[in-house]
Amino acid sequence: MTDAPLAGITVVSLEQAVAAPYATRQLADLGARVVKVERPQGGDFSRGYDRSVHGESSYFVWLNRGKESLTLDLKQPEGLQIVHRLLEGADVLVQNLGPGAAARMGLDADAVARSHPQIVTATISGYGQDGPWKDRKAYDLLVQAEAGLLSVTGSPAEVARTGVSIADIAAGMFTFSGILTALYTRATTGVARPVSVSLFDALVEWMSQPLYYGRYGGTAPARTGARHPTIAPYGPFTAGDGGTVLLAVQNPPEWQRLCEIVLEKADLAADPRFATNPDRVAHRDELEAIISETVARLGTDELEARLDKAVVAHARMNDVEHLSDHPVLTGRDRWRGIQTPGGPAQALPPPAGLAGIEPVLGDVPALGAHSRKILGKLGYQPAEIDELIAAGVTSTERRNHA
Repeated sequence: MTDAPLAGITVVSLEQAVAAPYATRQLADLGARVVKVERPQGGDFSRGYDRSVHGESSYFVWLNRGKESLTLDLKQPEGLQIVHRLLEGADVLVQNLGPGAAARMGLDADAVARSHPQIVTATISGYGQDGPWKDRKAYDLLVQAEAGLLSVTGSPAEVARTGVSIADIAAGMFTFSGILTALYTRATTGVARPVSVSLFDALVEWMSQPLYYGRYGGTAPARTGARHPTIAPYGPFTAGDGGTVLLAVQNPPEWQRLCEIVLEKADLAADPRFATNPDRVAHRDELEAIISETVARLGTDELEARLDKAVVAHARMNDVEHLSDHPVLTGRDRWRGIQTPGGPAQALPPPAGLAGIEPVLGDVPALGAHSRKILGKLGYQPAEIDELIAAGVTSTERRNHA
């Protein structure tokens, strides 16, 4: 797609799991050519996480559309030589290998800057490339714990892991934006500046509000389940027919309208226990008991009608089974068709739309699907490629779960 924003940009990615693949998938969605380097035996670890999408991993299908899969054994000199030949014509190198692995292969930012000065390198680590924890392995749940997210997620009785890989996703987002910034800087100054992101730094950034609240307010936010720890009323309430509706009051006018129109208790707005948000948080249990008493006499539809009339933000509790058919997705034609190695699937375009530009939603590659094609473009003859396959340096397409 020649009019795609990143058409002409080539990305080489030594990536595993979630963080780096999420960053490079977004580059692919904008038209960049992304060459995904995988191990000949098994490929990206996330290929084996599950088999839910026509035999393919849900993680892999989500994170790797539109990429070319090249298998290389980077422990063999021939494999590393192929990477360097790729980098001669590339713009970006992304890697989230284990601590020290890139440096041992001569593919760290400093080494690449010397050998390929045009390359923007993007390095994703667990706890930073320097400092006391630079050599510590990091996985999403472990970073959630170290960054304090677990301490504010869950119920008062039990901590809970966030239901998606939030540390990886945060790092992937910052890596994506960092790469775009570095490409712009290279275009305007001619200098390719390395990008460095850690899972820990990314998640601590997202934890800044509770961090400031606890550091300067004297107490850390409490775990309050689906309720907001520092705003009230803000959370779920059960209607008389069993439906769950979440409502969110953000300002005094909304609080006034909630009392008058939804609860039909106009005098409640002036109750000194609930006059301001800090007052309502301090008396949350009393307030929620009053709201629950009224809500329990209403059906879900009637409750939502009152909330709509009062212009108070609200939502019904949804689940994954019904998310695919959510009217905001179907009513805006958000689903697109792609191919996976096991069959067709539906995918969502990027949340950030560019007017007049259609995102490039490519297919999900089988392991080694593009090895021969990529090596051929690099000048390897068919017989040479056969020798590399025989030596285990590379491999060609095969079903991951065969």
